[in-house]
Amino acid sequence: MSAGEVVLLVVAGLAAGGVNAVAGGGSLISFPALLAAGLSPVAANVTNAVAVLPGYVGGTVAYRDELGGQRGRAVALGVTSAIGGVAGGALLILVADDVFEVLVPFLILAACALLAAQPWLARRFEPQAGRGAHRSVPLHVATFAAAVYGGFFGAGLGIMLLAVLAITLADDLQRLNALKGLLSFVVGAAAVVFFVFFGPIDWVAGLIMAVASFAGGHAGVSVARRLPADVLRWGVVAFGVGAAIWLAFFD
Repeated sequence: MSAGEVVLLVVAGLAAGGVNAVAGGGSLISFPALLAAGLSPVAANVTNAVAVLPGYVGGTVAYRDELGGQRGRAVALGVTSAIGGVAGGALLILVADDVFEVLVPFLILAACALLAAQPWLARRFEPQAGRGAHRSVPLHVATFAAAVYGGFFGAGLGIMLLAVLAITLADDLQRLNALKGLLSFVVGAAAVVFFVFFGPIDWVAGLIMAVASFAGGHAGVSVARRLPADVLRWGVVAFGVGAAIWLAFFD
């Protein structure tokens, strides 16, 4: 690995960890960086799952105050998320590398579309309030679907989970963002446990980016409390669309 590739992975890891802590979508930065470093699409996707995991830890630690009082919903949704993460990881290993390469631009565009539509989705549906809201069957079905997606392709997992939580649970957005980060970690950790045994992980690239993503995730929470959501949202959407176009037509 060249010095330039190491710098690329460090910068991408910092950015991905920060973006994941703020709103989700950090893998739209880290995944293309791993491709640029020479990894195959499946290897880049599996390695990316390892790389962004510490970023979720950093964000969760920084968001510990907002997680207060959410133990019940975190445990209940965490179990659903873990099962979905393993299922998605298993699905990824079954897909041929060339098939996954064809799917990647469309998966990235789908994640970008979801990020762009997130405010509209949150207004369109009526969130549920009350202590038992986290036991809702539709909430768990949607969380499981998001977790399967996250285990299969990490880019956009945080976006999808935050949209699910904002649509179904009536709570402060910062608290839901904190819960989103914790559930993203659970999904990622479940998939990574599976990938350790069955996935083509590039440990050198993954660990370089993982250290950077932890720092970015911890720092990103302070940005999340100040940065206008629309600025970040459309910046990540623009980057993701550009990456998808490049992968579809020029890679």
